[in-house]
Amino acid sequence: MPATRVLTGITTSGTPHLGNYAGAIRPAIAASRRPGVQSFYFLADYHALIKCQEPARVQRSTLEIAASWLACGLDPDRVWFYRQSDIPEITELTWLLSCVAGKGILNRAHAYKAAVDRNVEAGEDPDAGVTAGLFMYPVLMAADILMFKAESVPVGRDQVQHIEMARDFAARFNHLYGEHFVLPEAAIEENVATLPGLDGRKMSKSYDNTIPLFAPPAELKKLVFSVLTDSRAPGERKDTEGSALFQLYQAFATPEETAEFAGAFAAGIAWGEAKQALYERLEAELAPLREKYEALMARPGEIEDILRAGAAKARALATPFLAELRAAVGLRDLRSTPAGGGKAAKARAALPQFKQYREKDGRFHFKLVDGEGRELLLSAGHESPREAGRLVARLKQEGAALLRHVEGVGLHLGEQLVGDLAEGVALEQVTDALARLMEEA
Repeated sequence: MPATRVLTGITTSGTPHLGNYAGAIRPAIAASRRPGVQSFYFLADYHALIKCQEPARVQRSTLEIAASWLACGLDPDRVWFYRQSDIPEITELTWLLSCVAGKGILNRAHAYKAAVDRNVEAGEDPDAGVTAGLFMYPVLMAADILMFKAESVPVGRDQVQHIEMARDFAARFNHLYGEHFVLPEAAIEENVATLPGLDGRKMSKSYDNTIPLFAPPAELKKLVFSVLTDSRAPGERKDTEGSALFQLYQAFATPEETAEFAGAFAAGIAWGEAKQALYERLEAELAPLREKYEALMARPGEIEDILRAGAAKARALATPFLAELRAAVGLRDLRSTPAGGGKAAKARAALPQFKQYREKDGRFHFKLVDGEGRELLLSAGHESPREAGRLVARLKQEGAALLRHVEGVGLHLGEQLVGDLAEGVALEQVTDALARLMEEA
């Protein structure tokens, strides 16, 4: 079974905080150690420029975030670890995707809509202060994901929309130019996808309610004791539901420790005692990581070398893939494709294609069409694009020889139901098309 590609990143516009660690860094690093996983981690410094115009801060944040990932156990020899701006293919892909991205979809992006709503409430022009970078943020994020054919993208629930947009842009491109992109899926760890901050809202640099990941012990304790709680006295039952203190503890504790903490809430634990328990739990996990972090921060040249090596490793994938995409859209060497066409060009244009799409019921389908766009095969529905993609890969490799049609049931590959023939199409037409694809592979 092929490895699953997982990709995630953090914007380099501030100091890493507990939300970054619990919601992205920790689960991503754990996933990188599992067999059958290829992990891609990047420092999103281009994204930082959308909201930060302080060069020194962007540079410092890049150093801090890289040191954080490495201190938390990231093995750069096992994964792809790189700085976004070191991969020029990503910005070129952003333009290719911009040419298929629907403006109507971008109009509905959460960050853009929030900016417009704030302007309207203030009585200003809806787009006052809104840059093209903010508006196009989802396209750049899609390029980050699609460049490396990531199948799984760990994100907070508020970022799921961006994954859906990446899927839409990829599907539009695939429909126009053939199957090039993998359609990604969002992966959410329910308990920690959105970690609360000091005031109970989502922990975010924009709310100034964060707890820095590697704050010194005294600062960490001070911040933990400033987490917002209600006025219930010691001995009064406390609610775990909606409690930022409880959610923070849960994100760092075992299920058994969490159950015990919930019992203490029900028994009326004093808030000071509860905050002390949270501080001790955090310090137990973070203290050894903090020591590694401080050692790395003292050696920025070593981190730079790691990032440059990671960029070279990432570009070994990105450069040939972008060449494939450039050829697909027609950005080709004129010597290889005569201006008037030619038999070779027409033969390539006439190749059958698989096209993937999503129906209104939420299930994922694909169809095989011939060089003139005529439908040959229509698939059954699948729960995920990954399932559909794997079956497409099997058809390309085995379908010409093993595909069979069962009257009244449909097309099968071995024991697996594929779908059915399009109206008026014979099985031989489908197997001939698959044979042509195999020859060209």
